[in-house]
Amino acid sequence: MTMAAAIEGQTAETRAWPDAIRVAGVDIFHDLTAAEATWRSFETSQHSYTPYQRFDFLASWQRQVGEREGLRPFIVVAHDGERRPLLLLPLAIESRLGANCASFMGGKHATFNMALCERDFAANATEADIAALIGSITERSRADALVLCQQPLRWQDLPNPLAMLPHQPSVNDCPVLAIEPGAAPAALISNSFRRRLKGKERKLQALPGYRYYVASESADVCRLLDWFFRVKPARMAEQKLPNVFAEPGVEPFIRAACLAPRADGNGYAIDIHALECDEEVIAIFAGVADGERFSMMFNTYTMSANSKFSPGLILMRDIIDRHAGLNYRSLDLGIGSDDYKRMFCKDDEAVVDSFIPLSLRGKPAASALSAINRAKRAVKQNPALLEIAQNLRSMFR
Repeated sequence: MTMAAAIEGQTAETRAWPDAIRVAGVDIFHDLTAAEATWRSFETSQHSYTPYQRFDFLASWQRQVGEREGLRPFIVVAHDGERRPLLLLPLAIESRLGANCASFMGGKHATFNMALCERDFAANATEADIAALIGSITERSRADALVLCQQPLRWQDLPNPLAMLPHQPSVNDCPVLAIEPGAAPAALISNSFRRRLKGKERKLQALPGYRYYVASESADVCRLLDWFFRVKPARMAEQKLPNVFAEPGVEPFIRAACLAPRADGNGYAIDIHALECDEEVIAIFAGVADGERFSMMFNTYTMSANSKFSPGLILMRDIIDRHAGLNYRSLDLGIGSDDYKRMFCKDDEAVVDSFIPLSLRGKPAASALSAINRAKRAVKQNPALLEIAQNLRSMFR
């Protein structure tokens, strides 16, 4: 049976699937506490998951942001015939276009969205397994559609099983820097670019107490965040951009995640990298890491005269060199093609969206949401259309 046929006739075909299919059923949790133990059991080296799907990261988001927006947890755990967990989908239900749509927790704050999977299942899952998953969700829930956006096709060395669902390119790709083992510094950042940054950095190095570091103490984390939430609104106003960090619950979510220790003891759910001197914080970059990839979430830099020395670019160079030294395999600066990202990340990583109807009411909603994202991507891919859209957005502010 093809995936398309499986999706179209999920309920009718559920009992006809062969015994070899590993997905025997699902459990669905509507409470974070009830799902916590199972969720944390997926955060081991025997599982495939992105750092954006860690429990501490998404639980903070759901409690501080999701609940304020009326989203309800919809956490799906697929298991085999012996009830061994194979996959966990950290979703939340919201009403969109008159339908109950289940989307990944994390909203705009998660660059990548993926199920947490047992490694063998991730490596060997079949279309029939994924069709069985969709059929079980349909039978066990009142969700009308799955809206699964910004999914990588692979994570580290394993495929993303949900990429076998019908999908389309996301609105934006993700610029990425691949880091080869033992790569020379010039292979990551050209010597000429390094020289330019070094010339600018000499001005900053003259400042008393100038340093680069990763915040490892809660007092430093809180101090850097206090500074960030003062400076970032001014930076965004300067660029005539809406302050997404002022949205309800966002600041408490970020503060909680930046102070949540990782289970492996290597930092926090969100790490903060900083340049500062004795007089001021000069720049910060904050992101998530998992031992193989660093993924940036948010950043800003000083409003003082020191900003003219490109502290953000200098800090990015330090972050790249640090993670290359720790044998990381890749680094990204988030979704979108901002100019500074292209200075460091020359390649694009494809991310995909799936809009899967689960009911008659979900079909028009899934179709409409798919069409909206296709249109957004068309605008983003066409410079002329993008300029028109940006001008219209400025006019209506």
